[in-house]
Amino acid sequence: MERMPADDGTVHVLVADRQTAGRGRRGRQWQSWPEGSLTFSLAWRFAASTPAPAGLSLAAGLAVARALERIGVPGVQLKWPNDVLVNGEKLVGILVELQPARDRSLAAVIGIGINLSLPPDAHVEHHAGVTDLARALESTPPSRPALLAYVLAELHLLLDTYSVAGFAALKNAWEQRNAFADLPVRISSDHESTDGTCLGVDDDGALLLDTASGVQRILAGDVSLRPLGGETA
Repeated sequence: MERMPADDGTVHVLVADRQTAGRGRRGRQWQSWPEGSLTFSLAWRFAASTPAPAGLSLAAGLAVARALERIGVPGVQLKWPNDVLVNGEKLVGILVELQPARDRSLAAVIGIGINLSLPPDAHVEHHAGVTDLARALESTPPSRPALLAYVLAELHLLLDTYSVAGFAALKNAWEQRNAFADLPVRISSDHESTDGTCLGVDDDGALLLDTASGVQRILAGDVSLRPLGGETA
């Protein structure tokens, strides 16, 4: 974000062996351990005058989910708006930040963190259920460079589609992996919470919640998703 590379027609990727100040949504810290995580950011540029992209974090999550499925991870799910789960436990976190350019174009910095092998004493704040790739795979996980290649290939493919057709073109694929489809959920913001049934997402990536007062559109950025009567998910 501070040293945005020049627009030279390529997708720039920055990989960290370990993050010491990783960030998640709502100011939370993303934790990583040496050789225990794959953490990287990529800069994706949109054409000048493109409106603010909607549903981009969902598109990125879908790309990561597809990469994990390609290497044989079973039970991959997507939690709105930007987490990838395996059988209900968090494996991947995603943070998307937009940066306008002088030519009125937009660049998105997509930060992704994947748990590879967490230390036995690892404690991840705010998340009761967390897993890693070593537990999610029945076989030996790929190397960090190989996993990065799988994820970048899927990101390039889906972001190309997203740039042309928007999230609507990816919506059905996201819905197929929706961790909370048709389940009772609680949407919590800093000041209030709303209960209802998760109906999925719309073409802009907003969550559709069936509540006592009707269907509500919940926008990304200031809410969290919790199963009713359960632990934070």
